[in-house]
Amino acid sequence: MAATSRSNHCSHSKPQFSFLFAGKKMPLKLFWAFALVIFTISRCFADDDHEMEEFLKREFSLSKPYQGVGSSGSSHWELMGDAMVTTEQVRLTPDMQSRQGAVWSRIPCHLKDWEMQVHFKIHGQGKKNLNGDGMAIWYTKERMQKGPVFGNMDNFTGLGVFVDTYPNEEKHIERIFPFVLAMVGNGSVSYDHERDGRPTELGGCNAMVRNLKHDTFLFIRYIRRRLTVMIDIDGQHEWRDCLDIPGVRLPQGYYFGATAITGDLSDNHDVISLKLYQLTVLRSKKEEEEEEEEITIPSVDNMELLRLGQTEEGMSGIAIFFTALFSMLGCVFLIVIGLVVYSHWNESRRKRFY
Repeated sequence: MAATSRSNHCSHSKPQFSFLFAGKKMPLKLFWAFALVIFTISRCFADDDHEMEEFLKREFSLSKPYQGVGSSGSSHWELMGDAMVTTEQVRLTPDMQSRQGAVWSRIPCHLKDWEMQVHFKIHGQGKKNLNGDGMAIWYTKERMQKGPVFGNMDNFTGLGVFVDTYPNEEKHIERIFPFVLAMVGNGSVSYDHERDGRPTELGGCNAMVRNLKHDTFLFIRYIRRRLTVMIDIDGQHEWRDCLDIPGVRLPQGYYFGATAITGDLSDNHDVISLKLYQLTVLRSKKEEEEEEEEITIPSVDNMELLRLGQTEEGMSGIAIFFTALFSMLGCVFLIVIGLVVYSHWNESRRKRFY
């Protein structure tokens, strides 16, 4: 930076600051304008991770040595059903038929933005497709309710993220199990077991999590009304995208929990840790105004469009083939009709001139 002044006056005039840029002097005002543009662009392209801070909330977290879990009223977590605590994990179900268990937080969570990291393990004696049924992570209005949805009640109110290890619908052979999916319920929407939850799912991904020697993790983030689910199951300590859905509206004051269930087939379903982080996020004025309205009923914006996309995605290979075939035939038919009409028009036009 260089400062210049007029030396032929007794009193110094106001200095004219300039900066060197590409070998040329840049006036101060132009420099600051340029810097402001660069800053604005960098903010626009900045990832959420650079705009937020996270804080571990121990009262909503579960980890070793699981002191007092399930046996003391002073504990923040409560066991249900066949769940039991060992030194290494909270076992939701043993590898036995017709079992279900759960662990639920006793304290409602009033965080606006949060992130849950789940360290879990699913293992058993059953071979591929001879195991079941799966486990779920919950953020719901209800708690400590037994039921058929991975050990929780049906028609729940809130968010469920499921690790489904057994395919009930054999027709959809393109979906590989185990499969991770998410669903938002408003208290009147039922989970469809026969179709593996397809009619109400927000999205999902396959996740080969059974009988692995390395650690497996599930990541659930809710920020700015956006739900993101990722998995780390390859032993590489890298998150892999599973689903990312905007417009998810979840009320505050719900409970976190983890449940699992077995039927004729079984597995050990273990939770090693549940770690909840509070996210402190920078919001624009517009975002703050949009989020002022209190959410009382869970919902998802444009749910019909999501279901339409899933219907198209769920089409079998034969259905896709015939759809493409008839589409092509339709295009060819329209082209032929167009050529015939154009030929007749051109012929009548030629006769008028001659």
